[in-house]
Amino acid sequence: MTPILQALEMARERGLDLVEVAPNANPPVCRILDYGKFKYEQSKKEREAHKHQKQVVLREVRFKPKIGQHDIDVKKRVVEGLLAGGDKVKVSVMFRGREITHPEIGRELLLGIAAKLKEVALVERQPSMEGRFMNMYLAPVPPKQEPKIKTPRVPKPAAVASSGEPEGDTAMAAALKAAGAADGVAAKADAETAVAADAAPAEA
Repeated sequence: MTPILQALEMARERGLDLVEVAPNANPPVCRILDYGKFKYEQSKKEREAHKHQKQVVLREVRFKPKIGQHDIDVKKRVVEGLLAGGDKVKVSVMFRGREITHPEIGRELLLGIAAKLKEVALVERQPSMEGRFMNMYLAPVPPKQEPKIKTPRVPKPAAVASSGEPEGDTAMAAALKAAGAADGVAAKADAETAVAADAAPAEA
């Protein structure tokens, strides 16, 4: 291990810095390098990491207790589009004046919206009063992962040696070969019998 004073002297001679790059290691790890360049590289890596990281944004869509069905459908589609984009949505009902004495109207409205969006939204927080607002928090439904289907392996049929001749011709050739062999055996037996007869002595 290089003593700290010697390392500082080496860094000074090279016109560089002694930088602790792994303070949590045991012992801590230091390197001799250009500190300005080191900081630049670190910030560059952080920017790249943030660039590829999905930023989840909380959006808000407000309703009124006395709202028509057409406006409800329009705002419901707005909420659906925000959820499809990966954002979370705070759906609010704003009460004015004496409307706040009827919070059940806002609760019924929010629960109806959640029921219509159940295919694309998860209710992270049920409707609750916050001041003069009744808020409900929705999050996008995570995409379903399709199960991987394994295709069973089909055993390959055993290879059959082929002579290149049609099956019928092969069978006929085998039959002719067998017949020829039988004729040869019979001819050999006749020849042996004739030889034996010639060799036998004539009777007096």
